[in-house]
Amino acid sequence: MNLFDLARESGIRVEFADLGTWGGAQLRSEYDPRGPVIRINTRMLDGTAPAESARFVAAAIAHELYHHREAAGEIPRIADRSQRERAADAFARELLGE
Repeated sequence: MNLFDLARESGIRVEFADLGTWGGAQLRSEYDPRGPVIRINTRMLDGTAPAESARFVAAAIAHELYHHREAAGEIPRIADRSQRERAADAFARELLGE
């Protein structure tokens, strides 16, 4: 499944951007419902092999598609942030067939 196509079919742009530093945390990507747009953090791709980069980008898009579904009201938004992020990761793994 081409996740770029899935995002496009959902009306979401995918962009690559330097999302800056977040202290000790690593921000892989972000979802902005005002686009809607998914931004992939280019800092996370620096020095990464092409195959690994492709896997990273696919996982990031799949993760952020979960947040798009929340914003669109397709699924309920989990109040606890860490639980919400775990749910997005699980959704991404399922979407990627892992």
